[in-house]
Amino acid sequence: MDPLDIARWQFGITTVYHFVLVPLTLGLGPVVAFFHFRYVATGDEKWLRLTKFWGKLYLVNFILGVATGIVQEFQFGMAWSEYSRFVGDVFGAPLAMEGLLAFFVESTFLGLWIFGWGKLPQKVHLATIVLAVVGSWISAFFIIAANSWMQHPVGVELVDGRPVLVDIWAVLTNNTAIAAYTHTLFGAVAVAGGFLLGIAWYQLWRRRKDGIDTVDEKGRVVVGEAPEIAGRDVADHSVWLTSLRVGAVIAIVGFGGVALTGDLQAKLMYEQQPLKMAAAEAACHTGTEFSVLSIGDLGSQDCESVTTVIAIPGLLSFLANGDFETEMPGINELIPQYQDAYGLTLPDDPRYGDRAGQEISYLPLMEVTYWGFRIMIGFGAIAAFAAVVALWITRKGTVPRSRWLMRLAVFGILAPFGANISGWVFTEMGRQPFVVAPNPDPSGIDGVYMFTAAAVSPGVTAGEMLFSVITLTLVYAALMVVEVGLLVKYVRAGVAGAMPELGHPDDHGPDDDDPDDHGPDGTSRRDDVLAFAY
Repeated sequence: MDPLDIARWQFGITTVYHFVLVPLTLGLGPVVAFFHFRYVATGDEKWLRLTKFWGKLYLVNFILGVATGIVQEFQFGMAWSEYSRFVGDVFGAPLAMEGLLAFFVESTFLGLWIFGWGKLPQKVHLATIVLAVVGSWISAFFIIAANSWMQHPVGVELVDGRPVLVDIWAVLTNNTAIAAYTHTLFGAVAVAGGFLLGIAWYQLWRRRKDGIDTVDEKGRVVVGEAPEIAGRDVADHSVWLTSLRVGAVIAIVGFGGVALTGDLQAKLMYEQQPLKMAAAEAACHTGTEFSVLSIGDLGSQDCESVTTVIAIPGLLSFLANGDFETEMPGINELIPQYQDAYGLTLPDDPRYGDRAGQEISYLPLMEVTYWGFRIMIGFGAIAAFAAVVALWITRKGTVPRSRWLMRLAVFGILAPFGANISGWVFTEMGRQPFVVAPNPDPSGIDGVYMFTAAAVSPGVTAGEMLFSVITLTLVYAALMVVEVGLLVKYVRAGVAGAMPELGHPDDHGPDDDDPDDHGPDGTSRRDDVLAFAY
């Protein structure tokens, strides 16, 4: 077993898990802030219910995201010490800004928002959630700026073989960072939209199934209420219909933004990492065709087994260059260029250990890059189409009683998550065999690159890394059970789960003789100002 392979698996597992949580935090936060703003502006209890319900889910996700994000920083020093030495002078600035400026702002103001209900003036309380959301978006920018430097190094000069930061603004305004940041934010918005849509559909379906809401002869909703069930009143219907429509709209907007920013990213990739994009299209030969479907042998590291079944002439040129005529270099043309520039074998350097002298494969795993790119686009398009359909189906104020449509809507929550994850897997695995990619594009700094084989800590053994990856995977699996369990619990509880003042969601209201309905001081849990945080 090679410690390098295990270390890569560990970083992949923990990073993908963390990024399941990140887009929901980035996308749901502004939605919660908007609902809170509408409540402060109008005083309408509907917006308060929206704020508290979605805010509760936002907090559950945020807390798990923080817990799993901390592991990422420790991995740099423990499993990837050579990488940390190489990039430390560059990464130090944006990561310090992320921690000292963005994350502390985000955490501080989120705490004030959690515990500020009924304590802070309304407008001040609103400002806390706005600042927390702004902090999370700034935090994401600094992280992506650091990651984008790995894709396209700028703002440094080489001193004794190490990049030394000379222009922090070049790092922060890196065109790769700007494109990746906007792409990520729009992807997060799409995730939040699908999340709202799926859960709101489920809640409206429950109201139909329980006979609370019905439809007239024209199919228009007749809103009812069930006083015996906490929170199932007329206002409850408005909460879920508003959630569904807001979710559908922002899902559509998110996908549109992802498409535009993704087009910009594709053009930059062809300039900065041409082999990554050629692998993503299975473009073995120079040409203009975009592969709709190509097949080949799994694990193959050459083009001999690749057969293009369906192709669209000119589309690849448009994605890469904005026209339909320019021929784009294929894999067979690019690999010799990489071999001439960066060598045929890994250098004879102590950092490589037993891997020194091994032949370098410059072609990323084509099945990962090819299908990752298409899964990303496909899941995103499916989510946007589902949002349009949802707006049409609910135009008369409710959802059908169909159980399978409800399940489709709930499982549809996963589509934008899948698009986000597959996009990042494509981005990171497509950079291999480099952990810091070289710069064929003149806008970057030539000569700044690092092979992944040189990045792993030289002192770790395969056994230590195996123990680490198994342990972290088990811990993360347990955390996933907690995350999903809490989300399911509060989704099923509905608004009453986040607002105890509406009564318990699982009974007919508080019982004066029931000790579970009262706090330790004898007061009703409805009046417990910390119930939202709990």
